[in-house]
Amino acid sequence: MMVFMRDLYEILEIERTATSSEIKKAYRKKAKQYHPDLHPGDEEAETKFKEVNFAYEVLSDETKKRTYDVYGEEGLKNDFGASGGGDFGGFGDIFGDIFDMFGGGFGANFSGGNTAKAPRDGAHIRYDLNLTFKEAVFGTEKDIQIRRTEECSRCHGSGAEDDESIHTCETCGGSGQVRQATSSAFGRFMRVVPCDDCGGTGTVIEKPCKHCHGSGRETVNRKLHIRIPAGVDSRSVITMSGEGHAGENGGQAGTVYIYLHIEEDAVFSREGNDLHVDIPIRYEDAVLGGTIQVPTLKEIIDYDIPAGTQSGETFKIKGEGVPFLRREGAGDLLFTVKILVPTKVSAEERELLEELRNKKGETKTEQEKGFIQKIKDFFD
Repeated sequence: MMVFMRDLYEILEIERTATSSEIKKAYRKKAKQYHPDLHPGDEEAETKFKEVNFAYEVLSDETKKRTYDVYGEEGLKNDFGASGGGDFGGFGDIFGDIFDMFGGGFGANFSGGNTAKAPRDGAHIRYDLNLTFKEAVFGTEKDIQIRRTEECSRCHGSGAEDDESIHTCETCGGSGQVRQATSSAFGRFMRVVPCDDCGGTGTVIEKPCKHCHGSGRETVNRKLHIRIPAGVDSRSVITMSGEGHAGENGGQAGTVYIYLHIEEDAVFSREGNDLHVDIPIRYEDAVLGGTIQVPTLKEIIDYDIPAGTQSGETFKIKGEGVPFLRREGAGDLLFTVKILVPTKVSAEERELLEELRNKKGETKTEQEKGFIQKIKDFFD
């Protein structure tokens, strides 16, 4: 199953390079914004407050943050490397060795039995995928190819050429464990260890599978089809559970984590779900006002700018930005006008401009008067 994960950095509205103090500052701001006491009965605010707390819990912990940066949120739910052999996980083997020294029987009971036979989940796979600006904004579908470990297609994971080749280990009697004498300063003790003859499996293979040479596994190339929703960005991670490396002894397959990298666009720049674009306009349009053309994601639209528009002035068109990922609607389109000053003018244009300048004479605008006064104040 493919799942689109929320981004914890996005929840706190910080960059991935944020320092611990910046993370804490962002958390306090967001926690105050969505605190339930300020929004009684508001379920959405309560949900966001929980998300903010979860994001801070992870990103403020260096170990959890490192796991999240590599594997995403799914990595926090899985105990990577755990054998799945019981509630004590890997600690069972540690305590088992200690108890084994004092009688031999406690270790197997404490650690949950033969860990060599315990289910182990498969390893995860990271895949980095480049998307164009348009693919990220509008959504797309992609086929990717990964290389992963699977159950051997010939022996179906047994490692044997045929069923008759699998025999119970005579050394351990099929338990996968044997008792071993250990000497120490306190005397001689017996401890339980994995059987060397069968590798702890309890069985021996007379004729190994010719395809996998007895491992029961093979490495193959697989093509995966991905549906990428509209509105993703370079902080987005898509997960495909069960598509990673195969597990062992009945363990679940790992997860494929797809990290997205978005190319920049020649026209638009993006900030969250808002789009920014610079629009060059003529001097006379800025002075007199007029209709200019503005590109959006869908089409080019006409927009009326007022007389006296200044270079660098920004206008907003609501709902013409990037679609939101988890709710209806989209961000805004903000365009900034840049007044074009021609480097060359015709003789007629020069004559008209000279005439205009002569008519204005020494008359100063309010802006000019204010600027001149500031200069005078500086030198006084």
